[in-house]
Amino acid sequence: MTGQREGAWRRGPAERRARFLRAMVARGVIAFGDFTLKSGRASPYFLNLGRVADAAGLDILGSVFAAEVLALPTAPDVLFGPAYKGIPIAVSTALALARDANTSVGVAYNRKEAKQHGEGGSLVGAPMAGKKVVVVDDVVTDGAVKRQAVQAVAAAGGKVVAMVLAFDRQEPASLAGAGLSAVEELERGLEMPVRCVANIEDLLAYLETEGRLAEQRERLREHLRQLRG
Repeated sequence: MTGQREGAWRRGPAERRARFLRAMVARGVIAFGDFTLKSGRASPYFLNLGRVADAAGLDILGSVFAAEVLALPTAPDVLFGPAYKGIPIAVSTALALARDANTSVGVAYNRKEAKQHGEGGSLVGAPMAGKKVVVVDDVVTDGAVKRQAVQAVAAAGGKVVAMVLAFDRQEPASLAGAGLSAVEELERGLEMPVRCVANIEDLLAYLETEGRLAEQRERLREHLRQLRG
């Protein structure tokens, strides 16, 4: 049973991304319509990983993130999930690494508000002092949450060596539409690898296989054409 599952996830990155996107669309994680992003930009689609709320979905999420973590140039000691959506990603990824790759990593996360009783503080989970840490999260818009995560890890004595995100919108970081994408800007600013499980081109490729989503596919293509001039 384990061998069959493991083999299915190691057939190749393209198949892995397609299965991930299929699962996310089926759960409404990737929704189509008219949305306004945190950046203020209008978008015909939106990604909300908070909708992954079932065991099978979390299993898929952990598996694809684990594959990206294993491919990083530096192996982590700890996975850090920023509150709140990064927390289940960190947990499911650690489970997938242990089960499928015999790789043990710690899990840590932050509270948005420091606890004033009990153990106190804003950090929970594995100690990060002297450890190599990978931040896992959903998407990046302005990068503020990701930079705060790096600062939190550093304050705890750890060092962030990379980030793995669920999705790269591949849109310009600036509303003016020029320059680096949000992911590229984050990677350059933090001077570390920032990897994504899938991106907008992968989503378009997946939608090519789904005739029922032809209208959504064309809206996405037009959205990208406008952004990229």
